[in-house]
Amino acid sequence: MLKVANVLWVLLCAPLLLAVHAAEPATVDWEHWQAGNDVSDYASLQRGARNFMNYCNGCHALKYLRYQRMADDLKIPPEALNASLVAPGSSNLGYITTAMPDSDALNWFGKVPPDLSLIARSKGVDYIYRFLKTFYVDPKLGTGTNNLAYPNTAMPAVLSSLEGVKAVVFRDTGADAAAELQKPVDHFQLIAPGQLSAAEYDAFVRDTVNFLDYAGEPAQIQRHAEGIWVVLFMVLLTVLVWLLKKEYWKEVR
Repeated sequence: MLKVANVLWVLLCAPLLLAVHAAEPATVDWEHWQAGNDVSDYASLQRGARNFMNYCNGCHALKYLRYQRMADDLKIPPEALNASLVAPGSSNLGYITTAMPDSDALNWFGKVPPDLSLIARSKGVDYIYRFLKTFYVDPKLGTGTNNLAYPNTAMPAVLSSLEGVKAVVFRDTGADAAAELQKPVDHFQLIAPGQLSAAEYDAFVRDTVNFLDYAGEPAQIQRHAEGIWVVLFMVLLTVLVWLLKKEYWKEVR
């Protein structure tokens, strides 16, 4: 009789327990966000090039990539390249540099912004994607913002006009206040909206990451296209070599 009563009690309490659990906000698993970009998407790469030149090139360079190479690879018309992408005073045959002097960068940020030619290869596209999506308000820093992927970064939230200004709420785990960034993120709180919706900003970041992925190895688009034919050739060659081996060894027992 006691066992039956316990079962009935569990059945009666289960809906209430499920409702309480559902009411608790899920932890934001930002550390496992993935860019999901595609370097074969030329429209995305073109938008990413526009994003980089408008929002990143003021501080960051791509010193291993020429404007004309970018235009040829991404199928950007010459008139669009010269009108919208080539920096004033630069040539379409020159490398993509930044106009910011190192001395100014040191005065403003305390360090020279890095060249981003190889950032996707050194850090990975997922890291860049998380970095651009996890800025939050932090009055303790001189820039007024901090970043979950790169704590205490000297870079300000230059995309806040698009994404909006947000705060991060950490889940209380009883850890010391100094170890705040080690706590799991409960949720982000939007303080001021930006020009883009969450979905639009996500697409903006993905296009930008896609372009940086291309910039890290411009030949990868051609390499991916030719790789299929190389694999098919190797398969065919393997079959021919196997048939030739059978012909030579058919009388050997």
